[in-house]
Amino acid sequence: MQSCEISADSTDDPLSSGLRRKRQPRIVVIGAGLAGLSAAKALLESGFTDVTVLEATDRIGGRVQSVQLGHATFELGATWIHGSHGNPVYHLAEDNGLLEETTDSERSVGRISLYSKNGVAYHLTNNGQRIPKDVVEEFSDLYNEVYNLTQEFFQRGKPVNAESQNSVGVFTRDVVRKRVKADPDDTEAVKRLKLAMIQQYLKVESCESSSHSMDEVSLSEFGEWTEIPGAHHVIPCGFIKIVEILARSIPKSVIQLRKPVKCIHWNQSVSKEIERVADHNSDLPEEDKGSNVFVECEDCEFIPADHVIVTVSLGVLKKRHESLFHPCLPEEKVMAIEKLGINTTDKIFLEFEEPFWSSECNSIQFVWEDEAESESLTYPEELWYKKICSFDVLYPPERYGHVLSGWICGEEALIMEKCDDETVAETCTEMLRKFTGNPNIPKPRRILRSSWGSNPYFRGSYSYTQVGSSGADVEKLAKPLPYAESSKTPPMQVMFSGEATHRKYYSTTHGAVLSGQREAARLIEMYQDLLQ
Repeated sequence: MQSCEISADSTDDPLSSGLRRKRQPRIVVIGAGLAGLSAAKALLESGFTDVTVLEATDRIGGRVQSVQLGHATFELGATWIHGSHGNPVYHLAEDNGLLEETTDSERSVGRISLYSKNGVAYHLTNNGQRIPKDVVEEFSDLYNEVYNLTQEFFQRGKPVNAESQNSVGVFTRDVVRKRVKADPDDTEAVKRLKLAMIQQYLKVESCESSSHSMDEVSLSEFGEWTEIPGAHHVIPCGFIKIVEILARSIPKSVIQLRKPVKCIHWNQSVSKEIERVADHNSDLPEEDKGSNVFVECEDCEFIPADHVIVTVSLGVLKKRHESLFHPCLPEEKVMAIEKLGINTTDKIFLEFEEPFWSSECNSIQFVWEDEAESESLTYPEELWYKKICSFDVLYPPERYGHVLSGWICGEEALIMEKCDDETVAETCTEMLRKFTGNPNIPKPRRILRSSWGSNPYFRGSYSYTQVGSSGADVEKLAKPLPYAESSKTPPMQVMFSGEATHRKYYSTTHGAVLSGQREAARLIEMYQDLLQ
């Protein structure tokens, strides 16, 4: 681990000489996803005039990526608006008429599911048999009861026993198994099916949490994630419309695409290296050479700033924090980055000429009977497809055509990303044939899939509280640098935003938006006299 503690002994005023002359502060936002755009929008609307957004890719939106195929829009990234009451994303959508075509099947109340509530989920075994509906309902009730227990450890301060290893997966698997085996009314065959269903449900849960396995998710912290009341919604015209609304009031000149950042040189008061770097850029005005921060871009441009808002994903921070910040981050922040979790949840869209599923079927859930007593959800590389938990039927077909949406997460998602489209399409078709017992299912006419894990500018889908981490680590990740609260230290040089920095709403789009607004509010408060 590379880290260093930061101290400040400079006699400089916390606001540079330019700022004392009422110069507008220079603010650089790294990332044009929901957090970055929300921060930039709030800053510009409050009167800041020197704001620059640097985006590494060729598009805005970050982990929101809506793809148009024919007349339909498919979401490779964010799909649901989670809750409505007080949710800024919901209000943006509602106020701009984005939910007018949302159908009842795209509106869900209560605990969110990966699939539409319209119709019935078909739980199929690898022997080509459908598990009876009453068995599924009994197991689902039991699983949800135990799921509610996992929330109580945080919400009611219940102590975690050693047997659970403070793991949601270990606890859930153990409690559900004991209850299934102790049920006097079930035959051994039914018990075997229910035991196999545990792993399938945990795979679904892992996709929802974007973890490799629920074994890695902290039991003591699981209940801190807060659900906003109200229905969950899908935006038929694409989640990207929310991004476009946020960007609408931001001048195009503010956002620079294809502008990846190499290093953030911060805390000039303890590192003369910044001045040395700046001296190599003869285009810099003399006053810029005394800037608090320099953002070094991959194209060798150095951008001076008074404040930088970093909105890159936790996955990027895990991979690049040692090289992305100079001087290196304080140990406390490095520890928070390392302790918090992020992994990959990918989607696989398969379009068919005609549906091979019944009109009542809303999803195909894959239950491997040989996993009834399994402990691990890690597979050999050649068996990556066993991590696919389900395929959902997209509704309504009048909008989407005959399309299934598959879900896969963790290390197996990364293996899937390395395969070509032909291999993935063929593998998924073979799975569908095996589980439905229908050898005549044709290959899909088209495939579309995400690749969040291998993309160097994301390195994962969204964050979770990993075993060993807590909400306090989220707070540490969000804390601006430098830490030293001294009148001689230029404050809030490097600030952090993004879904992983919101303690209650991590992993969500509204968490990202609110985190961007939070960092903007810090600067608005700091410069309130200048902005009046």
